[in-house]
Amino acid sequence: MSSVLLLNLAWQISTLALVALGLAIVFGKLGIMNMAHGEFVMIGAYAPVITASLGLPGWLQLPVCLLTVAAVALVLERTIIRHLYGRMFDSLLATWGIAILLREAVELIFGRGYQSVNPPITGTLSLFGAEYPAYRVAVIAGILAGFAVLYWWNARSRVATRIKAMVGNPDLAQAIGIDTARLSAGAFVFGCTTAGLAGLILAPTIRIEPMMGLDYLIRSFFALVVGGLGSLEGLAIGAGVIAGTQSVLGAVASQTHGYLAVLVLSILFLWLKPDGLRSSSR
Repeated sequence: MSSVLLLNLAWQISTLALVALGLAIVFGKLGIMNMAHGEFVMIGAYAPVITASLGLPGWLQLPVCLLTVAAVALVLERTIIRHLYGRMFDSLLATWGIAILLREAVELIFGRGYQSVNPPITGTLSLFGAEYPAYRVAVIAGILAGFAVLYWWNARSRVATRIKAMVGNPDLAQAIGIDTARLSAGAFVFGCTTAGLAGLILAPTIRIEPMMGLDYLIRSFFALVVGGLGSLEGLAIGAGVIAGTQSVLGAVASQTHGYLAVLVLSILFLWLKPDGLRSSSR
């Protein structure tokens, strides 16, 4: 296996893990099947376009992304999502409608045409005897560091302990004084914001358009199906299996073969091992 293929594999796995993280939080912890997850990725990808259209300097892309996505997520949580916790089918229908609304809103503002942005880091680095884009190397390193911090936070933080208590028994958590409504809202906004951050990171490497979110929703769902819900380890395993299968088959055969293999693999897991390779109970 060539060095470039290995680096591409690391890129695909790390970015898919980041994209799927928000869905893992919202679906795995809150019981909300967020069909608008891909649209939050899309909004994050449009952050550089929004920044440029407002005449703001490029370094404000990150604050614009986080503020825009968090504001949209908070409004949706306060008006719709807060009534749907634990109601998976109802949340699926509601968020499907939200996804359509968000796509139409972005299309109304920016049009249907493709947008493209330049990476903040240019040039290449020599790794393992191959030249690879420096931006992708920086993203891979940043995602690995971010997941390490998140893993530590999940194991040590008092807030994480309260979330686990809320997931395990919401009524008991509320009875002992945990503000479950505020905690749920924070978890939903955080999950959506990580999706937006993934979109911002991916923006320089993809074509940005209003319909782009569907592919990221599907691949995120497949990663959770394979890895299982409720743990960072399951998310990492699922992202590795899905992105690895698609990347390797896409390189040796075609992208169509890669998508087909991922689809068949996900169907087999839903049939034979619906809890995934590693899952913790909600």
